[in-house]
Amino acid sequence: MSIEEPTIVEAPAPAAGGEALTLPAAGGVEAIAAIAGKLPNAPGVYRMIDAKGTVLYVGKARSLRKRVASYARPGNASARIMRMINATATMEFVTTRTEIEALLLEANLIKRLRPRFNVLLRDDKSFPYILITGDHEAPMIAKHRGARSRKGDYYGPFASAGAVGATINALQRAFLLRSCSDAVYESRTRPCLLYQIKRCSAPCTGEISLTDYAELVREAKGFLSGQSEAIRDDLARAMEEASARLDFEAAAAYRDRIAALSHVRAHQGINPQTIDEADVFACHQEGGQTCIQVFFFRTGQNWGNRAYFPRADASLDCAEVLGSFVTQFYDDKPVPKLLLVSHPLAEAELLEQALSEKAGRKVTILAPQRGEKKDLIDHALANAREALGRRLAESSSQRMLLAALARTFQLEEPPRRIEVFDNSHIMGTNPVGAMIVAGPDGFTKSQYRKFNIRSQDLTPGDDYAMMREVLTRRFSRLVKEAGARGGADASDDGPGPWPDLVLIDGGAGQLSAAREALAAVGVEEVPIIAVAKGPDRNAGRETFHMAGREPFMLQPRDPVLYFVQRLRDEAHRFAIGSHRARRKAAMGRSPLDEVPGIGPTRKRALLRHFGTAKAVGRASVPDLLAVEGISEQMARAIYDHFHEND
Repeated sequence: MSIEEPTIVEAPAPAAGGEALTLPAAGGVEAIAAIAGKLPNAPGVYRMIDAKGTVLYVGKARSLRKRVASYARPGNASARIMRMINATATMEFVTTRTEIEALLLEANLIKRLRPRFNVLLRDDKSFPYILITGDHEAPMIAKHRGARSRKGDYYGPFASAGAVGATINALQRAFLLRSCSDAVYESRTRPCLLYQIKRCSAPCTGEISLTDYAELVREAKGFLSGQSEAIRDDLARAMEEASARLDFEAAAAYRDRIAALSHVRAHQGINPQTIDEADVFACHQEGGQTCIQVFFFRTGQNWGNRAYFPRADASLDCAEVLGSFVTQFYDDKPVPKLLLVSHPLAEAELLEQALSEKAGRKVTILAPQRGEKKDLIDHALANAREALGRRLAESSSQRMLLAALARTFQLEEPPRRIEVFDNSHIMGTNPVGAMIVAGPDGFTKSQYRKFNIRSQDLTPGDDYAMMREVLTRRFSRLVKEAGARGGADASDDGPGPWPDLVLIDGGAGQLSAAREALAAVGVEEVPIIAVAKGPDRNAGRETFHMAGREPFMLQPRDPVLYFVQRLRDEAHRFAIGSHRARRKAAMGRSPLDEVPGIGPTRKRALLRHFGTAKAVGRASVPDLLAVEGISEQMARAIYDHFHEND
């Protein structure tokens, strides 16, 4: 559902458009009470903002006037609500036509603004899908993320890229669909290895007719659409017929395809008999934390599950957390016909209406009490309990390690945000800097950053200069966006933007370069530790360098040493991966890409005719004119591009 332009409300007119409402200096309950009477009795969304301009809370209301007035009569409000009210300095309001629009707008704003006092959906990566393309004579099967811009059929969502990869591998064995790109397909002159190992039928070289290949595509679509039993019965019948006419090679091929289909079903765990399409949400709380386990069922098949750990105040129960979580979850995802939840939602009917409008069809939310649906909820709850138990154990261990790290390196308190920097290059080419972030909850991969080294004056392979550039860019931006250290530090909700500790890969020289870079942007109070590899690069014999201390080593079996090694190795892994990606992109570029007017079709025609880009560069104008699609003007442009020095 799309939301039309909302109306923004400002004081003093109840229904006028404008800006935020600034509360009187007293702030808190009295100020909110004064504002409530100026608001319209209409649905909408409100934002509570502190004196620094940070959004504290986003909420929706059937009546803005009544909802805001309730904050002026807190009564037995929780400590969380009272902290929020007392910290509020400004409020903003947006009116909507209906409460459904307010609900959808609230979810969108929460995900975008990430307010401190709301339930926040974290690790909200897009889900992968299986795509069978529809814009080619021989459709391709592939993993897909993001916008569905390419013509074809999409199947999902799957819980992880691994689940998609395993399913595609099995489907290739069962239906022999190609997975190569269209460019590779068109350039093949003989079957590839996938054909030899019986995972592709090789339509690219005519090993199978396009008519027969279309039948394989139809079967694959049928299987992914829930007709798995019918497809398997057809294959079994074909195997028996081949065996009866003594065509044992064909019978063996059908047998292998049936085995591949059975493999897919076997690895999907629970496959419900009475549910065709549903998402299952189960919530478990323990130790002040919440885990929500989500299972995806499509076409009667289990397509995986994922555990989420939303940020929520410990005073909120599962029903409250689950209601906010589900609303945000479908802000940018397709909605199934049925949602099964472990706890009844307070506004289930309103959420049903909102999701139904968004999906364009009826959506039902159930909290089942018996039968197969209840069994699915119980299974999801067991997974949620196990996932949260593992997280609590890991979190406890992580806190102990951070406390030991603080003692070992004489820090004032255990760090809540550690930033680790590393560089990667080959003989100075394609240099990349990398930053990873770790804290009490382990690695925070959404905070990872890579830095393509841009300096033109940098000597290739100068690690000190690369470290200076990376740290200068990182902390210059941090000062600009977050202000001085201490002004936007860690809160009860988690680590702030400023690191409590910086680790760099290197020795005394790297430490000196790092300190110079931070001092140049006015940052001097962040502790920096340089981790130098041991003799012969032996792990366990690292030397640590810190300002004001002599270089020192830790005992080989010290848990802190293992912890630092993990941090360094993760930074190195991320830096190497970023460098390889940049190098691969550079290798994939062709000199033809720089010729104006040369698109994929002409580039393909030139390479087919001449074989290599180097041969194109040596070609004369008459030779270029012999290529289909190359005009005299284009041939002259190509020749001039490669012979400009002549």
